[in-house]
Amino acid sequence: MTIGVYGFDGESFLQLLRQADVRLLFDVRQRRGVRGPEYAWANSHRLQAALVEAGIAYEHHPELAPTTELRMLQYAEDDRRGVGKRSRHELAAEYIRRYTTEILDHADLAPIVSALPSGGPAALFCVERDPEACHRSLIARRLAERYRVTIEHLRPA
Repeated sequence: MTIGVYGFDGESFLQLLRQADVRLLFDVRQRRGVRGPEYAWANSHRLQAALVEAGIAYEHHPELAPTTELRMLQYAEDDRRGVGKRSRHELAAEYIRRYTTEILDHADLAPIVSALPSGGPAALFCVERDPEACHRSLIARRLAERYRVTIEHLRPA
């Protein structure tokens, strides 16, 4: 599964994870904080504490996060299109190309696949509301193509 921060509050985020029976959250963010008081719950220490209480394991995979340079490339394209980071609906073609060649093609996804819980699903976690606007969708697609992992995108109601 995949899930983002935007569009959730802490309660609804955990509720959806529990409803989906998620057992493990793979955090694929570079910086594990989110600006804005409404998203303080998603900052690393608070999120991990809430996950422990919910019985959901947590792993950080910074090797799958886009570099600052790649994020800046996407922000420049967002500016060119006149969309804000929180309202983006798709990734720039150049971002997809570079993320794939610079990060994803060099990443060993076998540890993620071997960590998948046998008793329930895991979720790739980042910030953007829509998976199509986030690199987690690229990771998910690669997992589906190479490892035949079934992917479902969790979204806010």
